[in-house]
Amino acid sequence: MKRATWLVLFFLAIASAGWTQTLNNDTSYTVQGATPEREAVLRRQIQAMHPSVLPYRIRFVPHWQYVYAAHMYRLHVPTGMTSRMFTHLDSRSVFIDEDRYAGEDWMGHWMAHELGHLATNSSGEEDAEKTATQYRKRLKDSL
Repeated sequence: MKRATWLVLFFLAIASAGWTQTLNNDTSYTVQGATPEREAVLRRQIQAMHPSVLPYRIRFVPHWQYVYAAHMYRLHVPTGMTSRMFTHLDSRSVFIDEDRYAGEDWMGHWMAHELGHLATNSSGEEDAEKTATQYRKRLKDSL
């Protein structure tokens, strides 16, 4: 019961970010919490990568919400690595730590990795990177 209460509070807390979500006719995913400029860049990058599986939603959240979501979804980060973005496979949601955002190139590079997790339906980093390499090449070729 306690976990359910916290989960409800978490989603209520991010509901305000949801007001910025848009649904584009050429995509079937929502982007929540991003500025219009950042959302436009992200959508262009994803379109250029032509992923085999799209997320249902991409959420830009403040660091505290990111940490909470990572804890709730039991994110396991390999030793010596940090996480600024992660994918929850069951809900096909990508969470981005807004406070640790590092620019457009960073976003494209790591979004390819997260899309790799979705394409392989695997939490394995090697699996995601194998697919991400293809996506990054497509992104680079589109520039």
